[in-house]
Amino acid sequence: MTDTTPRHQPRQDADRRSVVLVYILFLIGLCTGGLVSIAGAIIAHTKSNEVARVYQSHLDYQIRTFWMGLVIGIVGSLLLVVLIGIPILLGLFIWTLVRCIKGLMAANDGQPIDNPQTMLW
Repeated sequence: MTDTTPRHQPRQDADRRSVVLVYILFLIGLCTGGLVSIAGAIIAHTKSNEVARVYQSHLDYQIRTFWMGLVIGIVGSLLLVVLIGIPILLGLFIWTLVRCIKGLMAANDGQPIDNPQTMLW
């Protein structure tokens, strides 16, 4: 009997692991105030021109998540003084969590992100 299961190329497996690592660092960053997310953003930026096409959309999505999250996080932190920052930071937490979970699910299935430039999910 022959095995008809498609095998991933070693390069794509390494690319997938890099993408998954960045998502995990972003999730850990939710618990560290975003500090660990910086390492994830550095990895995403350095790998962005090296990965297979299917994972390129993930890196674009991750880079956008980091920079948008940074801006929203700064604004939310500044607005904590007038208490409006609390719902902004809570929304940022949920937004980042959903984007990371969606991305992890797609990466594990070997699927690209449909629209990596979206502001939502």
